[in-house]
Amino acid sequence: MSAVGGSALEVRGLEAGYGKIQVLWGIDLDVAPGEFVTVIGANGAGKTTLLRALTGLIPIRKGTASALGVPLRGRTPAAIVRSGVGHVPEGRQLFPLMTVRENLDAGADYLPAAKARAERNRAFVYELFPRLRERERQLAGTLSGGERQMVAIGRALMTDPKLLLVDEPSLGLSPALAQAVFAALAQVNADGTTVVLVEQNVQRSLQLADHALVLENGEVRLRGTGAELLAHPQVKEAYLTL
Repeated sequence: MSAVGGSALEVRGLEAGYGKIQVLWGIDLDVAPGEFVTVIGANGAGKTTLLRALTGLIPIRKGTASALGVPLRGRTPAAIVRSGVGHVPEGRQLFPLMTVRENLDAGADYLPAAKARAERNRAFVYELFPRLRERERQLAGTLSGGERQMVAIGRALMTDPKLLLVDEPSLGLSPALAQAVFAALAQVNADGTTVVLVEQNVQRSLQLADHALVLENGEVRLRGTGAELLAHPQVKEAYLTL
């Protein structure tokens, strides 16, 4: 899992939504290879919609987006995954009647290049999440919320992504399990995979971020380094004040 040359993600003037409802307005985003970028914002700000548009789950209505040098607009989710973009969706979306091992292997089953490296990538997933090795023959539907999130991240890593998009991985997790998930994402990034994280745990996600942006009502309101946004008065008032 290594970084690539050029731009990992480039978005210009992106607009998207659902039916007659427009959610995103003129989003610009640049992510360099190997970066860890965090997107924060209140519920309904458009964070999940952004990732869904970038992964082909909803159409891009206006603007352009490219990942790893490949245009995304009009491409199917399967084609986007084949180009090296992994997606950990909100809500995990596992196959509950399949085992942990089967869920993981499903990430590589229809990707010849990833399938050829499945053993190596599975070993990496088990190194990140030793608990999954212990439970590899357990049905995913019987796992705890934290364990299911680990499987969801692991399944995306089995696609052998160069760019990983992660949606709300700490949602509903205990502080200890959330910390384990954040530590794993930091390790994935340190190993060379570019990460774009959508997350409501603002403190921890900005600590991890090289760069970050704040979405509000479908528009980018602030951007800067993770440290700059952690210290920004508006971010402190809106997201970090108890």
